[in-house]
Amino acid sequence: MKVFTTHKKLILIACVWILAQACSVKKFIPEEERLYTGGTVEIKADSTIKNRGQLKTVLEKTLRPTPNKKFLGMYPGLYYYYKVQDSTPGFLNKWLYKQIGEEPVYQSDVEPYQVEEILLNRLENRGFFYSSASSKFNVDEKNKEASIDYTVTVPKPYTMASYQLDSVPQPLYTDLQTSVGETKLQPGMRFDLSNMKLERERIDSDLKQKGYYNFNPGFLIFEADTNQYDNKKFDLYLRLKKEVPTKAIIPYKISEVNIYPHKDVEVDSSEMDTVRYKDKNYIQKGTFFKPKYLDPFVTLEEGNYYDPKTSKNTARRLSTIGAYKFVNIQYKVKDSSATDSLGILETNIFLSPLNKRAIRAELQGVTKSNNFAGPHLALTFSNRNLFKGGETLNITANGGYEFQAGGSTGNTGRSSIDLGLKTELIFPRVIFPIKINNDFFEYSIPKTKTSIGVNYLSRSKLYTLLSGTALFGYSWNANRYVTHDINPISINYTKLSNTTKEFDAILKDNPFLKRSFDQEFISGLTYSFTYNGMVDTQDTHQFYLNATLDVAGNSISLFGKENDETASKTFLGLEYAQYAKADIDGRYHYNFGKEQTIATRLFAGYGYAYGNSEVLPYIKQYFSGGPYSVRAFQIRSLGPGTYDGSDNPDSYYDQTGNIRLEANIEYRFPLVSFLKGAVFADAGNIWTSKANEALGGQGKFTSNFINELGMGAGIGLRIDIQGFVLRFDLAAPFHDPALKEGERFDFKVDEPVFNFAIGYPF
Repeated sequence: MKVFTTHKKLILIACVWILAQACSVKKFIPEEERLYTGGTVEIKADSTIKNRGQLKTVLEKTLRPTPNKKFLGMYPGLYYYYKVQDSTPGFLNKWLYKQIGEEPVYQSDVEPYQVEEILLNRLENRGFFYSSASSKFNVDEKNKEASIDYTVTVPKPYTMASYQLDSVPQPLYTDLQTSVGETKLQPGMRFDLSNMKLERERIDSDLKQKGYYNFNPGFLIFEADTNQYDNKKFDLYLRLKKEVPTKAIIPYKISEVNIYPHKDVEVDSSEMDTVRYKDKNYIQKGTFFKPKYLDPFVTLEEGNYYDPKTSKNTARRLSTIGAYKFVNIQYKVKDSSATDSLGILETNIFLSPLNKRAIRAELQGVTKSNNFAGPHLALTFSNRNLFKGGETLNITANGGYEFQAGGSTGNTGRSSIDLGLKTELIFPRVIFPIKINNDFFEYSIPKTKTSIGVNYLSRSKLYTLLSGTALFGYSWNANRYVTHDINPISINYTKLSNTTKEFDAILKDNPFLKRSFDQEFISGLTYSFTYNGMVDTQDTHQFYLNATLDVAGNSISLFGKENDETASKTFLGLEYAQYAKADIDGRYHYNFGKEQTIATRLFAGYGYAYGNSEVLPYIKQYFSGGPYSVRAFQIRSLGPGTYDGSDNPDSYYDQTGNIRLEANIEYRFPLVSFLKGAVFADAGNIWTSKANEALGGQGKFTSNFINELGMGAGIGLRIDIQGFVLRFDLAAPFHDPALKEGERFDFKVDEPVFNFAIGYPF
């Protein structure tokens, strides 16, 4: 502990020394120069200006140059610039200059007259014509610094009296008139050039959706007429520029849609066959992709006007199939077919497939909180476009061996073998007894997912567990942000066998645990709703929400039979589980500065066992602690409630619950290149609805749950290479609910927990 305290003192002294050095830049400033510290803008007006503060912000953003950055009144970046000018700057100074150094900005670098012209230009663009600007330097000879004050005198702005369309040839006039009628430019609005640019872009977007393939916003021009007024009002006219080509002012229709399901430059076009299906041409050698399965993804239709939104929608839908690497939609103008009022387009859709077969290998090194560690290997074979309808077959075989890396003497020699095989078949369409119109799925077509798997786990000196899973469901992207996953058929089967006397004793001492293993059959429905605003990576505020509902045993209970020995119902001779479980995971990211983020997360989950079950099945229960949870506690080592399992080597079996609450906050920032840093704090725990006698009555959820939260804080390092993230977190608890009241708050910085994981925690 003394060593750690000494390290903290040394770090603090070093930081103070660096800051003190960074403060002393005045001595490096050349004699004839002064350090530029920035400028301000004062607005003087002879009338009331709406949004004065907003206007001032806009003007101050134009001030040039930008002064050197300050931190706590000091210039660390500037200091290290001066240090590397020495003949022997040293390695540390060079490294710090590369990270935070910046060249000095002096008073001589400021050109007030150019800045004044820019300020006047910004004012005129916002309707404040005939403004004036002046400037004055403020010099501090003692500190060798200089700033500048700009003053702008702003008269009453020009405001719009009317907005109308000038003469334009047909058929463009009719479509322009409709678009102008939906404008946001209203009488009384101040002249604003940026609003006019937005109006041109809006009109261009409207026209594109009506078939004007060759139009662009640069063909439109605004003219303001003040001749009718003497009180700073103007009429705004929208006109077409002179000498705009005819092909730009006529709409275009699609004459034919040609789809190439297998774009291969090595195949001669003469070797391809053309199949006409639902007014589209499918051109391919043989049958790579069946037209009837590909057609629903293409929303472009012959005879329709050109619409870029429909084109983008088609490209997006085709890319979700999972069989294609590239989707390229090209339009060809048929000049010979054009008239004075209509143009003709030929649409060609080129699809470049992924490799039909692929093998992926994953090797992992696994460590667990129960001191088990060992290698895991997974091999996945994929076959894309299996039945020539975009189907994907994935077969995954995995195996792992774990051994006891430490712990009590009684655990020595324990090991486990984990083997699994899973087959997954994904159809890029809805498979349902009743035909569903694909027009209902405007954004994307749902996928049908089926899977079946088996897993064998042999844990020496304890038990053997054989489990099987089967699933049938749908995944649907309702729009860019919302995803629905519904699995009407979800089956889990577990069979516990070859138990040792030692493990039988564990089950005997804990009836809750025994009941959770007795439920061999789980059959039910799961539904998940996801809103993912994180896709907008440039947004300052990002939101994510996932809500999941898991209900089991209701339909199967209609066919259950009474078991005279256990007083519970069985199906096909197996005791089945009956429960409802719901949880919600909400996240918020605040992005600011350069790659800096404050990330927060709140999780709440509750499971209720009823009917044929007294407790949730073991595999459906919650646990807390670990690299994706409360990182200051090992996996499954937290809770339930105030339970302390540190003295029991097999306590991780008991440390589960049907209630879970967690909250996390993390500050993420860049370090250098692909290295990122983080400072974080976590809080959470699990509880049970009913008291567990095997735990001494501990773990039950009460109104005192706030005082039973496990809390910790720490620092992290991330290696982020193009979205692939290796994460290292070091966290220490500062509130341990397993301790006695009055002793729980203790920041154990000398007992940190190390976490390694792939990807960000939230």
